Amino acid sequence: MQLVTPDVGLIFWTLIAFLFVFFILRKYAFKPIAEALNERETSIESALRSAAKATEDMKALQQDNMKLLEKAREERDIILKKANEAAENMVNEAKNKAIAEGNKMIDDARHAIRQEQQSAIENIKMQVAELSIEIAEKVLKNQLKDQSSQKEFVNDLLKETNLN
Repeated sequence: MQLVTPDVGLIFWTLIAFLFVFFILRKYAFKPIAEALNERETSIESALRSAAKATEDMKALQQDNMKLLEKAREERDIILKKANEAAENMVNEAKNKAIAEGNKMIDDARHAIRQEQQSAIENIKMQVAELSIEIAEKVLKNQLKDQSSQKEFVNDLLKETNLN
C-alpha cells in the first residue's frame, strides 16, 4: 500500500520543487508568456478589425461598381437609342431621296415620251402632207393632161376666189 499512499517527506520535497519551479517560471516565463498572449490577442483583434474594415470597403466598392455598371448600362442604352434613331433617320432620308429621284426619273421619262410623241406626230403630219401633195399632184396631172382642161380649171379657181 505504500505505492498508493505518499510519504510526508515526498510530499514536502515535491512541494518545494513545485514552488521553486513556480517562482522561477513566474519570474522569467509567465510575464513573457502573458505579454506574448496579449500581443497575440491584440494582433488578432487588429486583424479582425482590418478584416471587418476590408469587408466594409469591399461592400462599398461593390456598391460603387454596381453604380458604375448601372451608369455604363444607361449610357450604353442612350448611345444605342441615338444610333438607332440616326440609322432610322438615314434610312428615311435615303428612302425619301430615292422616292424623289424615282419621281424625277418618271417625270423626265414622261416628258421625254411626250416629246417623242410630239415629234412622231409632227413627222406623221409631214409625211401625210407630202403624200397628200403627191396624190394631188398625180390627180391633177392626170385630170389636166390637155390644155383645154387646164384653162377650164384655172377659170373655175378664179371664179371661186374673190379678188378685193
